[in-house]
Amino acid sequence: MPKKIVGVEKFLLTLSIAGSLLVFFLLSPVIALFISIDPDTLSQTLYRDPVLANEFRRALLVTLEASVLSTSILLVLGIPLAYILARKRFWGREFIESLIDVPLMIPHAVAGVMVLVAYGRRGLLGPITSWLGLAVDDSFWGIVATMAFVSAPIMIDTLKMGFRNIDPMLEYIGRSLGASPYKVFQTITLPLALRSILSGAILSWARALSEVGAILIVAYYPKSINVLVIEWFSTYGIRYAVSISLVLALLSLAVFTLLRLVVEK
Repeated sequence: MPKKIVGVEKFLLTLSIAGSLLVFFLLSPVIALFISIDPDTLSQTLYRDPVLANEFRRALLVTLEASVLSTSILLVLGIPLAYILARKRFWGREFIESLIDVPLMIPHAVAGVMVLVAYGRRGLLGPITSWLGLAVDDSFWGIVATMAFVSAPIMIDTLKMGFRNIDPMLEYIGRSLGASPYKVFQTITLPLALRSILSGAILSWARALSEVGAILIVAYYPKSINVLVIEWFSTYGIRYAVSISLVLALLSLAVFTLLRLVVEK
């Protein structure tokens, strides 16, 4: 066998071993979670104990409602912003793009503090949010605002890349045929960016669903499911925390399976 082929095989083998170690590292906690499930505790958590079951369902419902709402808000406001950033060059664009990515770079607790001092009752915009009934302190809207803040960069960056991958000439052709900018955006741009829009929505929703550190600062109540995991771990122990974590892990697995189907379709 030629030396070059042998060298390539050794190189690929080395990469495979290194990659397998990382896969093992990532897979082990998933396997351990499923192995650690106590069926009796799981059934007690989900339906046998009315107090625990109701608390679990309320927390899960709050989390799902807040994450879906935050993602919807980001879609409505993020699509126009991402399109402008992708298509137009203007003074300060780089600063805005950097500002959007700030939540990705700061600790979660710091993100919570920032949301609180901006939109809390005693925050910078507290009088306005309180007047609108949207003050974030220990409220459902606090969870929504926190989720939107931490997941916005993922949404905007995904949408921005999707718009940049669309050939501007397709939009120019639509305009040359007499279509208005709104018509072109609606019938050409959005359909071509649909995969990126779906990917951005799923990723930002998953990010919102996973947030806990910032929510602990802004809105401990009403309890979200991640806050409940921490509370049950501290109060009842690991078995009860594992029961909730299993549900969240299965939900996350379903979400990212959906994402793969969307991206690869």
